[in-house]
Amino acid sequence: MDDKTRTEIEAAAFRRLLEHLDSRKDVQNIDLMNLAGFCRNCLSKWYSAAAQERGENVDYEAAREIVYGMPYSEWKVRYQQEASAEQQAAFEQARPRDH
Repeated sequence: MDDKTRTEIEAAAFRRLLEHLDSRKDVQNIDLMNLAGFCRNCLSKWYSAAAQERGENVDYEAAREIVYGMPYSEWKVRYQQEASAEQQAAFEQARPRDH
């Protein structure tokens, strides 16, 4: 497989991941962090960093809007739920040190 095709496939898979996360707004970021070690905010940071590595200016908030499909402040009001004590405890136990 050539690099262009690989990049196109990776981009399509990333878009599908964003579509899937958009369809599962019930899954909270803390759930993703506790189960998978990353969340929508992590994807936003990675997106911004990848853009900067390529000389593009996509700040964290702009990347969040791409990942969340709307401004983060709007998503937070509409969909974010308060984390339970159990979720918080699991997060503190398993949290990667870069979060």
